[in-house]
Amino acid sequence: MRAYYLDDIPGDQRLPHDSGRAIALETLAALGVLYWRIPTNSPEEWEKKINAIADERNYRSRDVVTASRESLGGEFDAKMAMFFKEHIHEDEEIRYLLEGSGFFDVREYSTDAWVRCHLEAGDMIILPAGIYHRFTLDEHEHAKTLRLFKDQPRWEAHFRGPATDENPYRVDYLQTFAGTRAVAV
Repeated sequence: MRAYYLDDIPGDQRLPHDSGRAIALETLAALGVLYWRIPTNSPEEWEKKINAIADERNYRSRDVVTASRESLGGEFDAKMAMFFKEHIHEDEEIRYLLEGSGFFDVREYSTDAWVRCHLEAGDMIILPAGIYHRFTLDEHEHAKTLRLFKDQPRWEAHFRGPATDENPYRVDYLQTFAGTRAVAV
Protein backbone atom coordinates (compact mmCIF):
# COMPACT_ATOMS: atom_id res chain seq x y z
CA MET A 1 0.00 0.00 0.00
CA ARG A 2 1.07 3.53 -0.74
CA ALA A 3 -0.43 6.33 1.34
CA TYR A 4 -0.09 10.03 0.59
CA TYR A 5 -1.95 13.33 0.61
CA LEU A 6 -4.19 13.86 -2.41
CA ASP A 7 -3.12 16.68 -4.74
CA ASP A 8 -6.66 18.19 -4.92
CA ILE A 9 -6.29 18.79 -8.66
CA PRO A 10 -9.63 18.13 -10.38
CA GLY A 11 -9.73 15.16 -12.72
CA ASP A 12 -10.43 11.47 -13.08
CA GLN A 13 -10.86 9.96 -9.59
CA ARG A 14 -9.26 6.71 -10.84
CA LEU A 15 -5.88 8.43 -11.31
CA PRO A 16 -3.33 8.55 -8.46
CA HIS A 17 -3.53 12.32 -7.74
CA ASP A 18 -0.30 11.93 -5.75
CA SER A 19 0.82 15.19 -4.14
CA GLY A 20 4.28 13.73 -3.47
CA ARG A 21 3.70 14.05 0.29
CA ALA A 22 3.82 10.49 1.67
CA ILE A 23 2.04 9.34 4.82
CA ALA A 24 3.66 6.86 7.23
CA LEU A 25 1.75 3.84 8.59
CA GLU A 26 2.14 5.34 12.07
CA THR A 27 0.31 8.45 10.92
CA LEU A 28 -2.51 6.34 9.49
CA ALA A 29 -2.70 4.47 12.80
CA ALA A 30 -3.01 7.83 14.59
CA LEU A 31 -6.10 8.43 12.42
CA GLY A 32 -7.41 5.00 13.47
CA VAL A 33 -6.61 3.33 10.12
CA LEU A 34 -5.00 -0.10 10.52
CA TYR A 35 -3.08 -1.94 7.81
CA TRP A 36 -1.67 -5.41 7.18
CA ARG A 37 0.19 -6.88 4.20
CA ILE A 38 -0.95 -10.48 3.76
CA PRO A 39 0.19 -11.95 0.41
CA THR A 40 -2.51 -13.78 -1.53
CA ASN A 41 -0.26 -16.44 -3.08
CA SER A 42 -1.01 -19.04 -0.37
CA PRO A 43 -4.75 -19.27 0.45
CA GLU A 44 -4.07 -21.41 3.54
CA GLU A 45 -1.66 -18.82 4.93
CA TRP A 46 -3.79 -15.74 4.26
CA GLU A 47 -6.93 -17.45 5.54
CA LYS A 48 -5.07 -18.34 8.75
CA LYS A 49 -3.95 -14.72 9.23
CA ILE A 50 -7.37 -13.29 8.34
CA ASN A 51 -9.06 -15.73 10.75
CA ALA A 52 -6.68 -14.69 13.56
CA ILE A 53 -7.48 -10.99 12.98
CA ALA A 54 -11.22 -11.80 12.75
CA ASP A 55 -11.10 -13.72 16.04
CA GLU A 56 -9.12 -10.97 17.78
CA ARG A 57 -11.53 -8.24 16.64
CA ASN A 58 -14.76 -10.29 16.94
CA TYR A 59 -15.66 -10.34 13.26
CA ARG A 60 -18.36 -12.98 12.85
CA SER A 61 -19.23 -12.95 9.16
CA ARG A 62 -17.71 -12.24 5.79
CA ASP A 63 -18.43 -12.13 2.10
CA VAL A 64 -16.56 -11.59 -1.16
CA VAL A 65 -17.54 -8.87 -3.63
CA THR A 66 -16.17 -7.97 -7.02
CA ALA A 67 -16.28 -4.42 -8.31
CA SER A 68 -15.70 -4.12 -12.04
CA ARG A 69 -17.57 -3.03 -15.15
CA GLU A 70 -18.09 -6.69 -15.94
CA SER A 71 -19.49 -7.69 -12.54
CA LEU A 72 -21.70 -4.61 -12.03
CA GLY A 73 -22.84 -4.14 -15.62
CA GLY A 74 -25.09 -1.15 -16.12
CA GLU A 75 -24.92 -0.26 -12.40
CA PHE A 76 -21.13 0.27 -12.48
CA ASP A 77 -21.04 4.07 -12.84
CA ALA A 78 -23.81 4.65 -10.28
CA LYS A 79 -22.17 2.30 -7.74
CA MET A 80 -18.75 3.92 -8.18
CA ALA A 81 -20.31 7.38 -7.76
CA MET A 82 -22.03 6.22 -4.54
CA PHE A 83 -18.84 4.65 -3.11
CA PHE A 84 -16.90 7.83 -3.92
CA LYS A 85 -19.33 10.11 -2.10
CA GLU A 86 -17.85 11.06 1.28
CA HIS A 87 -19.46 9.07 4.12
CA ILE A 88 -19.03 7.30 7.46
CA HIS A 89 -20.21 3.96 8.78
CA GLU A 90 -21.37 3.10 12.27
CA ASP A 91 -19.06 0.10 12.34
CA GLU A 92 -15.56 -0.63 11.13
CA GLU A 93 -14.97 -1.10 7.42
CA ILE A 94 -12.68 -4.10 6.95
CA ARG A 95 -11.39 -4.93 3.47
CA TYR A 96 -8.82 -7.45 2.21
CA LEU A 97 -8.03 -7.24 -1.50
CA LEU A 98 -7.88 -10.65 -3.11
CA GLU A 99 -7.43 -9.31 -6.66
CA GLY A 100 -7.06 -5.97 -8.35
CA SER A 101 -6.52 -2.56 -6.82
CA GLY A 102 -8.25 0.62 -5.74
CA PHE A 103 -8.12 3.72 -3.56
CA PHE A 104 -9.51 4.34 -0.09
CA ASP A 105 -9.43 8.06 0.70
CA VAL A 106 -9.74 9.04 4.37
CA ARG A 107 -10.36 12.53 5.67
CA GLU A 108 -7.64 13.86 7.97
CA TYR A 109 -9.94 15.42 10.56
CA SER A 110 -7.69 18.20 11.89
CA THR A 111 -6.88 19.68 8.45
CA ASP A 112 -9.77 18.25 6.39
CA ALA A 113 -7.18 17.08 3.82
CA TRP A 114 -7.68 13.80 1.96
CA VAL A 115 -5.22 10.97 2.56
CA ARG A 116 -5.21 8.47 -0.32
CA CYS A 117 -4.38 4.81 0.29
CA HIS A 118 -3.68 2.81 -2.86
CA LEU A 119 -4.35 -0.86 -2.10
CA GLU A 120 -3.44 -3.89 -4.19
CA ALA A 121 -4.05 -7.61 -3.84
CA GLY A 122 -2.71 -8.71 -0.45
CA ASP A 123 -3.45 -5.42 1.34
CA MET A 124 -5.88 -5.36 4.27
CA ILE A 125 -7.21 -2.15 5.74
CA ILE A 126 -9.53 -1.38 8.64
CA LEU A 127 -11.22 2.01 8.80
CA PRO A 128 -12.67 2.94 12.19
CA ALA A 129 -16.36 3.68 12.65
CA GLY A 130 -17.01 7.40 12.21
CA ILE A 131 -14.09 8.28 9.91
CA TYR A 132 -15.04 10.16 6.75
CA HIS A 133 -13.87 8.20 3.73
CA ARG A 134 -14.65 7.14 0.17
CA PHE A 135 -13.59 4.42 -2.27
CA THR A 136 -12.85 4.23 -5.96
CA LEU A 137 -11.25 1.76 -8.28
CA ASP A 138 -8.07 2.78 -10.05
CA GLU A 139 -7.57 2.72 -13.83
CA HIS A 140 -7.71 -1.09 -13.92
CA GLU A 141 -11.37 -0.95 -12.77
CA HIS A 142 -11.23 -4.29 -10.95
CA ALA A 143 -11.12 -5.31 -7.30
CA LYS A 144 -12.20 -8.56 -5.68
CA THR A 145 -12.48 -7.95 -1.97
CA LEU A 146 -13.07 -10.00 1.15
CA ARG A 147 -15.23 -7.97 3.52
CA LEU A 148 -15.44 -8.81 7.23
CA PHE A 149 -18.24 -7.77 9.58
CA LYS A 150 -18.97 -7.90 13.29
CA ASP A 151 -22.53 -8.98 12.49
CA GLN A 152 -24.33 -9.79 9.25
CA PRO A 153 -22.90 -8.32 6.03
CA ARG A 154 -24.28 -4.86 5.31
CA TRP A 155 -23.11 -1.58 3.88
CA GLU A 156 -24.89 1.45 5.28
CA ALA A 157 -23.39 4.83 4.48
CA HIS A 158 -24.12 8.09 6.25
CA PHE A 159 -23.15 10.78 3.75
CA ARG A 160 -21.36 13.89 5.01
CA GLY A 161 -23.57 16.68 6.25
CA PRO A 162 -24.61 18.44 9.48
CA ALA A 163 -26.58 15.44 10.78
CA THR A 164 -23.66 13.07 10.12
CA ASP A 165 -21.24 15.46 11.84
CA GLU A 166 -23.40 14.98 14.96
CA ASN A 167 -23.77 11.19 14.53
CA PRO A 168 -22.68 9.52 17.81
CA TYR A 169 -20.18 7.33 15.93
CA ARG A 170 -18.59 10.39 14.32
CA VAL A 171 -18.49 12.20 17.67
CA ASP A 172 -16.93 9.12 19.31
CA TYR A 173 -14.33 8.89 16.52
CA LEU A 174 -13.32 12.52 17.06
CA GLN A 175 -13.17 12.10 20.84
CA THR A 176 -11.07 8.95 20.54
CA PHE A 177 -8.53 10.48 18.18
CA ALA A 178 -8.55 14.09 19.44
CA GLY A 179 -5.10 15.59 19.69
CA THR A 180 -3.57 13.39 16.97
CA ARG A 181 -2.59 15.08 13.77
CA ALA A 182 -1.33 13.57 10.52
CA VAL A 183 2.17 14.66 9.54
CA ALA A 184 3.69 14.28 6.08
CA VAL A 185 6.96 12.34 5.98
